[in-house]
Amino acid sequence: MNRKSKLDFQQKLLKWHFQENKRVLPWKGETQVYKIWLSEIILQQTRTEQGWKYYERFLERFPSVHDLAAASLDEVYKLWEGLGYYNRCRNLHATAQIIVTQYSGVFPADYESLLRLKGIGPYTAAAIASFAFQLPYAVVDGNVYRVLSRYFGIGTPIDTTSGKHQFQTLAQECLSVLEPAAYNQAIMDFGATVCKPDAPLCATCPLQKKCLAFKEKSVTHYPAKSKKVQQKDRWFTFYFLSWKGRYAVRKREQKDVWRSLYEFPSIEWNSEKEWERSQKFKTSTKLSDWLQGVKINNMLSPKVQKLSHQTIRAFAVTATVSNPAHQLKTEWEWKTKAELKAFPFPRILQDFMDIQFTKKG
Repeated sequence: MNRKSKLDFQQKLLKWHFQENKRVLPWKGETQVYKIWLSEIILQQTRTEQGWKYYERFLERFPSVHDLAAASLDEVYKLWEGLGYYNRCRNLHATAQIIVTQYSGVFPADYESLLRLKGIGPYTAAAIASFAFQLPYAVVDGNVYRVLSRYFGIGTPIDTTSGKHQFQTLAQECLSVLEPAAYNQAIMDFGATVCKPDAPLCATCPLQKKCLAFKEKSVTHYPAKSKKVQQKDRWFTFYFLSWKGRYAVRKREQKDVWRSLYEFPSIEWNSEKEWERSQKFKTSTKLSDWLQGVKINNMLSPKVQKLSHQTIRAFAVTATVSNPAHQLKTEWEWKTKAELKAFPFPRILQDFMDIQFTKKG
């Protein structure tokens, strides 16, 4: 591919953007760094439709980086609840505090300084640099990979070091230096609305004539990946243990997908067969060494939560404890239903709580 073909691609894309791009987003055209940064962090690994409402909630609760920095991490987690990938939330809060304490509340205006902030990688730094400061840095996300690989017919897997380098270089070469923000917005919107993953609008695509994937009738082959994501299955039983009108909870400290969220006592089973067998008995000998005088009240129907790398299946048991064992008294906090509302929980636990506590009023 030569410079002329890249320039032609750029010009046609910008023409489509200014004349045909009707995509409406609350952060589109935004120049305030705080709002751009907030939207980009929320949209990482998140569908636009889902991220939209969270973006508006965060701006309402934390209208400035100072407001976000002053909040407790639990409060930020609670507002983030349901978005997943909670390391983004930790980094969001940490970076807000860094901006306030080290930069006097003003985001740095250069790419390299942005890149050094927690939770900001090459894509987010390029987005902020171009949208807020009109600096010539090309964004590369899933939409960009798809558009570039199809148009230029590039079969290098995007999940390899060589592939990432190749696409980053190509994206930078196609970028409009004079209008980096418009170009970056254009290619992302084009990938989301025209050059879609499924059912792309090839018949009416303005780039159709020179799109190699369209010519080769191999649009669905791009972008290429070298390996599939390995999925892990996990099986849980959660126990809603009540004692004197309060429930046993604690903050999860393990370094996993639920780190720093709150949890109820639970068992993680080694296999689906073990998990299914346990549902018949409603309780387990695994808990007998630290649960005393437990009265099983109810079992809530199993639920499934699918994450990018794992699928979680769980059911919940409600029980009354007459005399908590030492471990429950020392390692767990006992909170009322009203107090639990302020704590951030994994989505699957929140679903169980909605059913159990709503039912009981």
